[in-house]
Amino acid sequence: MGLYAAAAGVLAGVENRQGSIKGLVYSSNFQNVKQLYALVCETQRYSAVLDAVIASAGLLRAEKKLRPHLAKVLVYELLLGKGFRGGGGRWKALLGRHQARLRAELARLKVHRGVSRNEDLLEVGSRPGGVSQLPRFVRVNTLKTCSDDVVDYFKRQGFSYQGRASSLDDLRALKGKHFLLDPLMPELLVFPAQTDLHEHPLYRAGHLILQDRASCLPAMLLNPPPGSHVIDACAAPGNKTSHLAALLKNQGKIFAFDLDAKRLASMATLLARAGISCCELAQEDFLAVSPSDPRYREVHHILLDPSCSGSGMPSRQLEEPGAGTPSPARLHALAGFQQRALCHALTFPSLKRLVYSTCSLCQEENEDVVRDALQQNPGAFRLAPALPAWPHRGLSTFPGAEHCLRASPETTLSGGFFVAVIERVEVLSSASQAKASAPECTPSPAPKRKKRQPKAGAGACTQPCT
Repeated sequence: MGLYAAAAGVLAGVENRQGSIKGLVYSSNFQNVKQLYALVCETQRYSAVLDAVIASAGLLRAEKKLRPHLAKVLVYELLLGKGFRGGGGRWKALLGRHQARLRAELARLKVHRGVSRNEDLLEVGSRPGGVSQLPRFVRVNTLKTCSDDVVDYFKRQGFSYQGRASSLDDLRALKGKHFLLDPLMPELLVFPAQTDLHEHPLYRAGHLILQDRASCLPAMLLNPPPGSHVIDACAAPGNKTSHLAALLKNQGKIFAFDLDAKRLASMATLLARAGISCCELAQEDFLAVSPSDPRYREVHHILLDPSCSGSGMPSRQLEEPGAGTPSPARLHALAGFQQRALCHALTFPSLKRLVYSTCSLCQEENEDVVRDALQQNPGAFRLAPALPAWPHRGLSTFPGAEHCLRASPETTLSGGFFVAVIERVEVLSSASQAKASAPECTPSPAPKRKKRQPKAGAGACTQPCT
């Protein structure tokens, strides 16, 4: 099944309430789920505009065999997307017959509504102001390249590198072909909102990982040294796992668990593209994994990012209206699972450091879960201070909650997120605390802005990077 037919199928499924965009995308047979997800979300966002243009152009009357959902996807691609560059096949030829009329109707609609930009045609509730106005964050995959070479590659493509940002205001001001290094996150490049890198050669080669800023926090704060054994308890779709592997320098072992076979298959593709060789995938419920299994006796680090309401993800509002306010019954069920998973993780005998994270804004899934797990293990674990420079802290619902981190589009220019770092009390010492916090407070040196000679190859790292 091709991209456009797959996207039309997902749109039809969402309209018929067969599932969410994300769920239907992952259950499809289309290999590039990120490309499919992006196309469906954008088509859905402009749905009312596309309906108006298609109707006024008489497209469905002229092409009686063209189904409405497919027509919507194709017209989005023609007028608002990539314009069938490098592909499209028979659909490009079909739309080509109506291209002039469709473009004329789009222009007429703009004149009628008194706007000049496509995005101004959106209803107020759908206009870019949430996820679409967040910068594009790109993590450099240090298993395949380094920041210096990636920066040079983009400069050769006409981008202007501005060095390390000094504040979030620098990120908000990004425009055109300018880009920066994040002020706090190592190896994280920042581009203007709506920069599309899904077809970029460095992304397709696994040199770049498209990852939200807050989503980079869990692996960075877990900070396992090379050679460590790590559990990624609820691993798919795999961005955090790939980040862990980069921190480990592919040395050691990651035990990655997830119940969803299709998500694991997509994750395996992502990890292979990223050059990861230290990860062992298992289709297994983390709650069924025995802490006494000899395979895990050297596991000192666990990353737990369990299923959650997703209420912090701005894109969820595009696919599931009302997703930002989960029902009390759903919250209760999710929080119960999350607490069981966290308490189970804390029973691994060699555990020294754990990061618990969600993409939820709900206290019930965040501070309450952490508080209850600590209360069930009195004196054994404690919250560790994390990234003091991060501006958005945990809700003050119990002593020490300020050590937790929160994220939101307004305060951190990211999706909504929650992170807590938990350490076993007996391994804490002033020396170990200083060592653990060092990478959080001292970002790696920014690639220099001076002009360098172009290098051969697409971003291949030719010298050691720090």
